[in-house]
This record gives sequence, C-alpha cells and structure tokens, in this order.
Amino acid sequence: MSDRLIKRILVVDDEKPYRELLAEILLTWGYTCEVASDAFEALDMLSHGRFDLVVSDIRMHGKDGLELMREARETFPQLDFIIMTGYAPEYSYTDVISAGATDFITKPFQLTELEAKLGRIERENQNIRRLQVILEETLDALASALEMKDPYTAGHQRRVATLACAIATEMGLSSAMVDTIRMAALVHDIGKLSVPAEILTKPTKLKETEINLVKDHAQTTYDILNKVEFPWPIAQIGLQHHERLDGSGYPQGLPGKDILLEARIIAVADVVESMGTDRPYRPALGIDRALEEITMNQGILYDAEVVDACLKLFVEKGYKLD
Repeated sequence: MSDRLIKRILVVDDEKPYRELLAEILLTWGYTCEVASDAFEALDMLSHGRFDLVVSDIRMHGKDGLELMREARETFPQLDFIIMTGYAPEYSYTDVISAGATDFITKPFQLTELEAKLGRIERENQNIRRLQVILEETLDALASALEMKDPYTAGHQRRVATLACAIATEMGLSSAMVDTIRMAALVHDIGKLSVPAEILTKPTKLKETEINLVKDHAQTTYDILNKVEFPWPIAQIGLQHHERLDGSGYPQGLPGKDILLEARIIAVADVVESMGTDRPYRPALGIDRALEEITMNQGILYDAEVVDACLKLFVEKGYKLD
C-alpha cells in the first residue's frame, strides 16, 4: 500500500476510543493520520496542515460532519470526505452524497469495506491526476506560445507559477489547491496573445491607450480559458489576478472578499516576479524592492496571509527566483 495519492488523513469523531482505534488502523495501513475531537478542532487543524482526506463522524457536538465538510470545502474545495455514522435516521445516504461527501460509511463497519472505499477514492484520484497531466501539458503549450511572441518575458509565467505554488504550500493549502494554482499561473497572462508584440516589447513608457490594451489581457485570458470545461476555476483565476483587496484592481474592481484565494496568491507572486526581473521598459527593481512593495501594501492591496507566507519564503528560507 505504498506510493498512494492519499497520504494524510484526518479522523474526526467525538468518541475518543473510536477515533483513536480508527487512526491506529489507518497508520498500520501506511497512511499518516491525525485525529480531532470535534469540527472546531478539525477546522483549526485543516487551516494549519495539509490533508488529502477527512473521515468524519456525522453526529457531533457543536457542528455535525456535514457542517464541517461545508466549511472546510470553502477553503479546500477538492478535499475528499468520507462521512461515517451510527444509527442516524435523519441522515440518508442520498442526503450525505448530495451534500458533497465523497463517500458514506455506516458504523460499525468492516475494515474491508473502509479499505475498499479508500481504494476507490484513490483510483478516481488517479484518473483525475492523469487528466490533470494532460491539461498541464496543454496549458504549458499555451504558455510557450506566448513566450514565442514575447521572448523578453520568457519564463515569467513559469516563475510566477513556481513562486505561487511555494506560497500556497507555505500556507498549508491542499495539494489539489496547489495544483490548481500551478495550472492557472502557467497561463495567467495568456490573454497577452491579443496584444501587439510591439507594445509588449516596447522599451519606453507606454501611452494610456497602450496601457489599456495591455490591461485587456485579463479579460482576454478569461475569454480564452472559459471555452475549456476545466474542473477547476482556471478562467476565473486568470480574470482576477490583477484585482486588489481595496477594489482598485482590474478588470472588475472586485473587493477582497470576492477575489478567489488562488488569484490573491498569484497576484502577490506576479508582483514579486515582475519587480524582481527585467522588463522591456526598465531593469529589474530587485527582490528587496518587491518585498517592500508587498509589505507596505499588506492587507491593503495584497492578502495579508499570502504576503506573510511570501516574506517567510524569501527572508527566512532563502527562496530565490529562477
């Protein structure tokens, strides 16, 4: 049972003997497993660590398993959940699956049943991973098309993707969310294909009309990517990566609460990479100036938690742009 897609599991149950026994079984099967006594503790643990799967009792004090799942999915939309329960006539299998659970299991259950459900989830995740590889290769090809048009900024999207994923990992986000960020960042500027090459590579300051043409790339990115039925919000992330918390960004002027977390992460990575490398109209301003920019506008233009993670990477962990 090695080399799994599911590696870290969180068991949530207000019955201590049950959660500890289940955790012990999962550990013997080769999983990394932690336990929480209720939904509140589980949400805190999810916010501070990466988990691939939650196995949660449905009837708990304070919040039930479905409430836990709904709240967790707001931050980790692709987190798998197995909901388990004893006698609970108010919850049917249909209700639980309709609420978004990956699977449902009734206590007491046979270990072979749990093992089979874990195996099914892993097989489905494997199929998703294969699809993801194909999509990433397609997105990488699109990124290469832009770089052929604008060689001066060759590698920009890839460097932003690498930094954005490092920030997301530092924040403890799920591997699925990190993958989504990687794919979106690889093509966040693909809309610049519609901008004339002489504007993209112009060595002097742009005129207002030219600036507006460049700004149109966010909407064009959305228009291009929205034609593909991604299982992730790739197009919306591309649309929003120039939005700012105070509503001063573009193209929609969204306030912070309406900006996807993935877009907020890419926004910070984009600013740091752009300021830290050369551009046609100016030499690199340097990483110190880039970090000063995000620090000065932390919580104003840029998400505070994202900035904290980015600063930690560069200041404490010695991160460097490729």
